[in-house]
Amino acid sequence: MTAPPASQTDEVADATVDLATDAAAATTSAASRRAIGGVARGGVAGILGAGVAGLAGLAVTWLVAHRLGPEHAGAFFAATAAFVLTSTLAKLGTQTGLVYWPARLRARGHGFLLGACLRSALTPVVCAALVVGVVLFVAAPELARLTAGEAPPAVHAELVMQLHLLSAFVPLAVLSDTLLAATRGYRLIRPTVLLDKLVRPGLQTVGVTAVALSGAAGPSLFALAWALPYLPTALLAAYALHRAHTQTMADIVPTRVKRSHRASMRKAFWRFTGPRSVASVAQLALQRVDVLLVAALAGLGAAGLYAVAGRFVVLGQFANQGITQAVQPRLAEALAVKDRTAANTLYQTATGWLMLLTWPLYLLVLTYAPAYLGIFGPAFREGASIVAVLALAMLVATGCGMVDIVLSMAGRTSWNLGNVLVALGLTIALDLALIPRLGALGAAIGLASAVVANNMLPLAQVGLGLRLHPFGAGWVSAAAVTLLSFGAAPRAVGFVLGNGPFATVVALGVAAVTYLVGLRLLRGPLALDALKALRPGRRR
Repeated sequence: MTAPPASQTDEVADATVDLATDAAAATTSAASRRAIGGVARGGVAGILGAGVAGLAGLAVTWLVAHRLGPEHAGAFFAATAAFVLTSTLAKLGTQTGLVYWPARLRARGHGFLLGACLRSALTPVVCAALVVGVVLFVAAPELARLTAGEAPPAVHAELVMQLHLLSAFVPLAVLSDTLLAATRGYRLIRPTVLLDKLVRPGLQTVGVTAVALSGAAGPSLFALAWALPYLPTALLAAYALHRAHTQTMADIVPTRVKRSHRASMRKAFWRFTGPRSVASVAQLALQRVDVLLVAALAGLGAAGLYAVAGRFVVLGQFANQGITQAVQPRLAEALAVKDRTAANTLYQTATGWLMLLTWPLYLLVLTYAPAYLGIFGPAFREGASIVAVLALAMLVATGCGMVDIVLSMAGRTSWNLGNVLVALGLTIALDLALIPRLGALGAAIGLASAVVANNMLPLAQVGLGLRLHPFGAGWVSAAAVTLLSFGAAPRAVGFVLGNGPFATVVALGVAAVTYLVGLRLLRGPLALDALKALRPGRRR
């Protein structure tokens, strides 16, 4: 056979390379679409659950604020803040590791180490939870003395009683959250949605409502009603993880796990989790320590005002969790096999969706701060400036997307720790300087500054170190839709019709219509077609 000319051979080779490249690109694109479809399924479930949990949290805040008043409500919020802080300390940062490592082990074909991974995390956590619960019980009087300040002796005694009650539930809260995090490592979002977003908040709302309607019930019963739901959620979370692990291991070839394998797994797990352990405590301290500082430096009344004024931030964080918990394991898998294209697609898509969900909330409370605060009672209306400061900071934070999660899922937990410590130091320094002069507003300025720093620093690190960023067509589209709908439109209507109830209703209607039209027109850049994965019959 006569050989073809060299030029023809080159053309054939080029065509073969082009076909291979196109096939690889098509495979990557299909994989990205499947991943985004999976995120859509889990994200929608998480968002709906987050909405219920957020509304339940608002209901609890409203009931406590109306039933107890600023000072006694401040004692309740200080006690629950101490409970959440100590519970987070006892988790040892394992929540991120229990998503990162199971996803990584499965992606790399090392599923036989899943059992060793779970034992590496859960044994220390159980011990830490028991110790921390005892410490909170013993330290309750001193903690109450530091936070109650010049409050009457009755309020001080109530705070001690609430801390004693809550200390008994620390191990249950720790187990509930840790076990649910492990189920997400198996790509299961349903247990978290059902238990953490629906069952527990629902039971808390029912319990607090029952206490509020009882009339003569003491303030300590509010804390008990709030904490009791951790018992059933911990038991059900244990069952969900056992079932997920059993089903996963059934598809894995049995492999003898040597002692050296277990030791290596334990070492690798805690090398990753160690920095995250400190960072998780510091991260929550950013959200909770300011309430304690306001109580100590400005009184429980100011602490109650601050907690109520900033409640919308927690509602936005629930939406953030709903998307993050769906993205996290898939992001870990993509980064484990160094598929940066898929990782960046997930990051940018999730950021656009997060902005679509949270920016309307932040823009509305920024515009209607007095009306929002009036829901909780006339005594809280003076917190409008607090709402404005926090809303602007959260617009910046959500515009950066889940940047801290991207760092963690890339294994950069030490970077994450450094960022959080910088932010925590900033908020404490500003709080100590500003709260004595500005009260609760000083705490808001401190928290807002820390939130911005804690997002801009990792944004730079992700861009320079990992070559990932959230700014794509989805980011621009989400910003345009939300700013026009919930930023410009309500203010334009208010300028024309005034600020009465009728004008507010019209403004909200115009905002909603503009928003829906924008979503329809920009559904391509916003990747909203991925929601087709929610149709019946679609499979992961």
